[in-house]
This record gives sequence, C-alpha cells and structure tokens, in this order.
Amino acid sequence: MDWLQAIFLALVQGLTEFLPVSSSAHLILTSKILGWQDQGLAFDVAVHVGTLTAVLVYFRKEVAEMITAWFSSTFKGNHTPNSRLAWAVILGTIPVGLFGLFIEMNDAIGNYIRDNGLLVIAITTIFFGLLLAVADRRYKSADPEKLKDEYQLSWKDVAMIGGAQALALIPGTSRSGVTMTAAALLGFTRTAAARYSFLLSIPAILLPGGLKGYQMVSDGTQFDWSFLILGVVVSAISAFACIHLFLKWLEKIGFMPFVWYRLALGFGLLTLYFMP
Repeated sequence: MDWLQAIFLALVQGLTEFLPVSSSAHLILTSKILGWQDQGLAFDVAVHVGTLTAVLVYFRKEVAEMITAWFSSTFKGNHTPNSRLAWAVILGTIPVGLFGLFIEMNDAIGNYIRDNGLLVIAITTIFFGLLLAVADRRYKSADPEKLKDEYQLSWKDVAMIGGAQALALIPGTSRSGVTMTAAALLGFTRTAAARYSFLLSIPAILLPGGLKGYQMVSDGTQFDWSFLILGVVVSAISAFACIHLFLKWLEKIGFMPFVWYRLALGFGLLTLYFMP
C-alpha cells in the first residue's frame, strides 16, 4: 500500500461500517475500480480497531452505565433497564459467534464465498436493500405511540435481531443494515434500531478482531506500524463523525436513501461481475 490507498480505504471503512450499506462491498468495489491489491489482514484489523474505538468513545456514557448495571444485576440481583440492555447486547452476539464457527468449520461454504465473492456481494447488497425498504415502509405506517426504544427489547427481539446479525457474515449483507432492518420490522424506532445495532457492533468487532490480532502476533507477523496507526486514526475519526451525523439525521431522512444507494451499488457490482 501507499499512503493514499491507506487513507482512502480507512475512510471507506469508517464511513460505511455503521451505515446500512456494506463496507465489504465498498472495499471490493474500490479495489476493483482503482486496481489496488488486497490491503492485507493486518490493515483490516487496524481499521476495525478504529471503528471500535469510535463507537466506544461515542457511547462511552451508555457503555459505562451498562457495565456497572450488568455487574450489579449479576452479583446483587439489581435488575435495571441498563442491565437488561447489557444482557441484550451479550445474548444478541451469540448467534453471530455460532454462525462464524460454522462457516469456519465448513470449507464448502467458505470456498464458495471466496470464489464467488463479487457475485455474492452484489446479490446480498440488492436483496437486503429491498428488505430494508420493506422495513422502512412498515415503520412509516406504524402507530408512533406503539414504537419501542432499545430499553424495551424482549428476549424474542434479541434472538431475532441477533439471528439477523449472524447473516452479516455473508459478504455484502451489512451488519448494521440487517440489524436495523430486523429491529424496524419488530416495531422499534429508527433511532433505537440504530443505537442497538451500534452497541451490538462492540462485541461483534472486538471478539473476531482480537482473535485475528492475537493470531498474527503469535505467528510473528511483521507489521508496518505507520500504516496501521494511520488506518486506526482515520477510520476512528470518520466512523465517529458518521455515527453522530447518522443518528442526527436518521428520523428525518429515513432508510430509503440508503435503499436506493444499495440498489445502485449492487447493480454496479453485477455489471463488474459480468463484464468480459
């Protein structure tokens, strides 16, 4: 990589990780159009550290309250809305962990995705974009007084949204997009859907990223730390700005702009796939 590639890819990761679009689709499309080689696993981990830092800093107050409430709930039996939300994040992460292990153990699935990556991403980008449109239409027709916030999650809601998050292991699905879609279909406000999705991202990024980082260090992989630090900083700043602006504008603009964008992106990827 050169500096321009590192900055650009970190910006793409930071700006797309928390939007209901696919960060993997954007990274692949960027590399295809500009003719860049794969940036490597170490840089992938670095930009995910950046996005994790952004969501932790943005929700630092909520995360601190949830951790305190969780310990109080676990060891003292003091159950509060914050402790239930903490449990909702923990339990909502289990499906994606189990599905990740299944894919790791099933070579046929992993090989198919790797061999047909562009086609898979194009199809999932379009399909889950259309599903997001259905969720947005249902949201608009719902009674505003019956819509729920993230503190009203039932265990059924957690299971459904957590199961949806597991689908994000299929490239092009978008973890943020599919969890927001599921939450909106279950009767949550757009803001609540986004906030719970962002909180779910913390363990979803931390656990696999930490494992990959540990494996690389254990294997003695050599790093160019200047590029990795640059990736962390740029992705963190761009992701923080993205979270702030998205939550600020979401109730005004809704999900439809992202639906149209996903459809355009998906069909663009299909065009690339079928080009001679």
